[in-house]
Amino acid sequence: MPLTFELCPGRMVGGNHPCFIIAEIGQNHQGDIKIAKEMIKMAKDCGADCAKFQKSNLACRFNKQALERPYNSKNSWGKTYGDHKRHLEFSHEQYRELQKYATELGIFFTASGMDEMAVRFLDEINVPFFKVASADTNNFPYLEETAKKGRPMVVSSGMQSMETMLQVYKIIKKQNENFVILQCTSTYPLDPADVHLRVIPEYQKEFPDIPIGYSGHESGIYISVAAVALGAKVIERHVTLDKTWKGSDHAASLEPSELAELVRSIRLVERALGSGVKQMLPCEKPCHDKLGKSVVAKVKIPRGTVLTLDMLAVKVAEPMGVAAEDIFQLVGKTVTEDIEEDESVVPELVDSYGKKAKC
Repeated sequence: MPLTFELCPGRMVGGNHPCFIIAEIGQNHQGDIKIAKEMIKMAKDCGADCAKFQKSNLACRFNKQALERPYNSKNSWGKTYGDHKRHLEFSHEQYRELQKYATELGIFFTASGMDEMAVRFLDEINVPFFKVASADTNNFPYLEETAKKGRPMVVSSGMQSMETMLQVYKIIKKQNENFVILQCTSTYPLDPADVHLRVIPEYQKEFPDIPIGYSGHESGIYISVAAVALGAKVIERHVTLDKTWKGSDHAASLEPSELAELVRSIRLVERALGSGVKQMLPCEKPCHDKLGKSVVAKVKIPRGTVLTLDMLAVKVAEPMGVAAEDIFQLVGKTVTEDIEEDESVVPELVDSYGKKAKC
């Protein structure tokens, strides 16, 4: 059984616990705290477990030249990349306001700490878990420092190799046992051929003592639902109020109706997964009583006859006789009463067979 742990207060992940669904608001809020609150409420209304943002200390995350480079994209919020990012970055006080709002609504709140200073701030405001973005997964000093803080972690693996992820696992595990690794491909939107859901069972083999999940950037919900069927215990999807808005993430994000359908579909699949025990179920009894087949006499069989296979047939019969799958067990046994042709061969008429009728 994969490790289970408390990712958020009162909310376990892994094992047979429900999949934890993260609505990644990221920076799809357009730099507007009112929109950010609308998106938190949307995530809650759609049934997501957590609303997640992205927090950066820009001077810690980017060097000076990166911030000063011209940014002429259709998605730009400023003349330089720094101006663009500053427009989308909420202050510490705004983060506290958003966290308070999420708490009032009853949805968990966290963010990806995109640099060490951001992680320190998120630790200060007591987020339930740290999300590590794919771009920081191979930043081993950052990873080690984040793991040492002792909060649960959810780690994306976009742009990484299995060799790197083995190192990631060892670094975190040494400091912190409570973490999840997500299969992820870092492109927006994501072509289905580049999803590689088969990495999920590979991660499950390589890391059998932690839950595995999936962070998706594809269009629609089907692939994310399939990830749950493969055993993903955490699902993260970008969300938006309008896919036509400015920003590179919107096209790969789910609108409210899609997020709600994703949540419903995941919960349906979880119910359908059931257990690995194969047996006749109580719900199947009416069908079995009506159409289940059992053994009948192909010919008249006098009392005292030793049964051979050519004396027996399998039909839907009334009353129900010996179960069809037990027909070979009847060969070589003696009947204790006459059985007419086409009559049911019931257990009571076969010596030493025993009462093995199935219900």
